Amino acid sequence: MGLLLGLLLVLIALSVPVAFALGITSYVYMVVNGLRLLPMPQRMVAGVDKFVFLSIPFFILAGNLMNTGGVTRRLFGFATELVGWIPGGLGHANVVASVIFAGMSGAAIADAGGLGTIEVRAMVDAGYDADFAAGISAASSTIGPIIPPSIPMVVYASLAGVSVGGLFLAGVIPGLLMGISLMIIVYIIAKKRDYPVHDRLKLPQLWVAFKEALLPLITPLIILGGIIFGIFTPTEAAIIASTYALILGVFVYREIKPAELYDIFLTTANTTVIVVFIMAVASIFGWIMAREQVPQAAARFLLSLSDSPLVVLAIVNIFLLIVGLFMETGAAQIILVPVLAPLMHELGIDPIHFGVVMVLNLMIGLITPPVGVCLYVIANVADISFERTVRATAPFIIPLLIVLLIVTYVPQVTLFLPRLLLKF
Repeated sequence: MGLLLGLLLVLIALSVPVAFALGITSYVYMVVNGLRLLPMPQRMVAGVDKFVFLSIPFFILAGNLMNTGGVTRRLFGFATELVGWIPGGLGHANVVASVIFAGMSGAAIADAGGLGTIEVRAMVDAGYDADFAAGISAASSTIGPIIPPSIPMVVYASLAGVSVGGLFLAGVIPGLLMGISLMIIVYIIAKKRDYPVHDRLKLPQLWVAFKEALLPLITPLIILGGIIFGIFTPTEAAIIASTYALILGVFVYREIKPAELYDIFLTTANTTVIVVFIMAVASIFGWIMAREQVPQAAARFLLSLSDSPLVVLAIVNIFLLIVGLFMETGAAQIILVPVLAPLMHELGIDPIHFGVVMVLNLMIGLITPPVGVCLYVIANVADISFERTVRATAPFIIPLLIVLLIVTYVPQVTLFLPRLLLKF
């Protein structure tokens, strides 16, 4: 198994796409061990043949529709009027808009590529330097998969056998803490660099912006309310969110022309294929790890270091942060959840609590090189080099790590809402 993991790391180091690296490694294992190759496609299909995974393309579609249909622009306008008067104005609006958008689409890339485009352009036009705009846009995009709905939480819930609704609620407070922590660092940097401030808070303008953004703002209430009160499942919530976004873009705001729908659906299909293909191939590798009893070996190793849940959580956090440097979120979850979830259960750590910890770790990985996907998206949006984007984002990783520590060692932060509303 050590040689197998070594081959995987070598392929990733050679910039082989993660899905192909996992597939090649799995193929080599099957051949070397004289196993039939037929289980490979069977495992790929079985790995993604789950009803809850239907929510993934619909949440992606909802984000694409909102980005094209004028929803993100209205959200950013409302956020600007709400907090733009604070030192660091548009930086705060950037974070607030991401918090709101997080309640509509469960993908960080949708935030970075759609809302990020509007945010970076507005900040640069207002006198902020492109590096700062890129850094805060990349960092704030990580809030998307923490505040519900969340595609990574759907994946974790399916693999760990826990409630999707419970996980969604568990992410609300950590997501808000991420927003607050980023706004604090924005304030500090803005005061130091004397960045421009938006006009003072004026209630008439705020009211106008609120009315413009009202219909998008109620989307999170529809999604969470429907799940909490048992009106629909998380999968159905994704369909409702995308349908609602379609109605807003085509019939209410009329910014999506019928001819544009084809491109939106095609983009959604392309993104979905990439995500699902990675998950499918990763499921083969996960099966191999289970066959080699890697989960049991990992549990024995960690417990040999310490039987303290606090120490084990610290070790797992460090491990997940390193994994996030090199591996796509979906692949990492499919490989590691079957390994780590039983260990957490053995230590008495709530699986919903650990789910948020794991997803938050991997979201930080989205803004850390060399594989940080959001960094590449924002670098393209801001038209600056990848290296500059990495340097600009680095200061914003610190508050996210602080939130990670709080979420890890104060379980009530994640479990309060599920226990209150769903009686967990």
